[in-house]
Amino acid sequence: MLASVRIKNLALVSDLTLELSPGLNVITGETGAGKSVILGALNLALGQRADRASIRSGEDSCAVEALFDVSELKAPLAAFLEERGLEPCEDQQLVIKRSFTAAGANRQFVNGSPTSLAVLASLGEWLVDMHGPHDHQSLLHSSRQLDMLDAFGNLGVPRRRVAELAQSLRRLREESSEWNVDERSHAQQVDLLRFQAQEISRARLSPDEEEPLKEELSRASNASQLLQLSRTAIELLSEGEQSLLIQAGQLGRALQECGRLDPRAQDIQDLHVQSVSLLQELSDALSHYHERLDLDPARLAELEDRLSLIQSLKRKYGSSLAEVIEFGANAAEKLRRLESREEEVARLRAKIQAAEQALWEAAAALSRERAKVAPRLCREVSRQLQELGFQQSQFECSLRTLEKGEFLAAARASGIDGLDFQFAPNPGEPAQPLKAIASSGEMARVMLAVKTVLAAEDEVPVLVFDEVDANVGGETAKVVGQKMAQIAKKRQVLCITHLAPVAASASAHYLVSKQVKNGRTLSEIDRLGGDDRVKEIARMLGGQSTAARQHAEELLR
Repeated sequence: MLASVRIKNLALVSDLTLELSPGLNVITGETGAGKSVILGALNLALGQRADRASIRSGEDSCAVEALFDVSELKAPLAAFLEERGLEPCEDQQLVIKRSFTAAGANRQFVNGSPTSLAVLASLGEWLVDMHGPHDHQSLLHSSRQLDMLDAFGNLGVPRRRVAELAQSLRRLREESSEWNVDERSHAQQVDLLRFQAQEISRARLSPDEEEPLKEELSRASNASQLLQLSRTAIELLSEGEQSLLIQAGQLGRALQECGRLDPRAQDIQDLHVQSVSLLQELSDALSHYHERLDLDPARLAELEDRLSLIQSLKRKYGSSLAEVIEFGANAAEKLRRLESREEEVARLRAKIQAAEQALWEAAAALSRERAKVAPRLCREVSRQLQELGFQQSQFECSLRTLEKGEFLAAARASGIDGLDFQFAPNPGEPAQPLKAIASSGEMARVMLAVKTVLAAEDEVPVLVFDEVDANVGGETAKVVGQKMAQIAKKRQVLCITHLAPVAASASAHYLVSKQVKNGRTLSEIDRLGGDDRVKEIARMLGGQSTAARQHAEELLR
């Protein structure tokens, strides 16, 4: 639901915050008081083009902020935000902010993240349905009308089946298109893949061989120096006239004599024995290391060639040996398939034919169900329209069905049908598509009738009605209020009205008024209750007479 709207410097509004309630919210006020500014601000938050002339006189910029509670929104909002790099909602609240300047600069944010007008418009399709003299009317689009028909008939399962089959067919066709190349291109692909697969295969790569090779190359490259250093170390340790082991023997004899003269020196003699043992162990290890060092130019060249080959393959096919090996396996598989081109083409052709037949059968079955549901929807909407004052109107669902070839060529996820809601408000006149209806008042009441029928199925949480009271009065006005209250049990409804019975049906009533402060005209909005609400409904009925007040109180009761 729409929790609040804040408006700064738009038309006659300086700084206004409107906090809305669940259920039916009505906005009333004198003509010209600024009621339409509220809806204009909401349109701006939902991506409508900004008009710099609407910035309040004397100000440089305008800002609108809308806060939505999305805890019950069925649309995949979290994934939508993540895919576009936008911040997630906190506490199930979506914040949309829009600002623009007199110089023409536009900025828009979702949960504090900068975004585009297109993203705001996409969110608007999920969040708000506006009905009246505005462009944000989903009911005018044939695709949305089809959605509503399917929702009314509970046709979600067969429709999803058609969409899944259509997607599967498109994937098969994309796979098949890869084979639609001329013989020359085919031969070039085969040659390239064969070269790549053979080059990698001949290398006989192991995914973890590179590091050991680098270590061995380092040793081989420094073998001469390592031989010299280890020879020097051996002489110092055990083979020279003054080697450590010879000196350790001399030291041992001196310590042995100390131990003979003083038993307390025995511990020192033990340490010497341990030290000599370690030196001897070091001497053995060093000799073994020296013996294993090999000054082999042929092995050095072999290592250099192997690592050069590995680096060459990595430059061509991947950043690691594992990726190079995987590339080779994929190239070999593609080569196998290309070499059996005719078999693959035949296999895909058969799968495509089977997929086309399955899609056609599912779409035709869905179309038959729609044909059954459409008359029932028309009857329900017509009944609602009669209660709304169109006693002799005509509402029709015009289904258009594609031929099999045309449908399969497009593989439409929505099926073989197109739909136009058509309406004839006056007897004797032919029904026309809704978008051809000139009167916004008539349009709004058609919307109200359809929304009443679809209230349980429709997933758009906020419905906005403007000018629903055009050319309506008397008992019909009372019915309009009842219809809105009925819809508001399922959805939040926001309505600008001049009808007292509609205003009296609301769960929250707001009054827009013009005030003059410091020589400037301002639009303000207040939530009414108690006697203030009685006074406003009495004004809408024609004045503050005793009869008007009594009538207002009766309507509220």
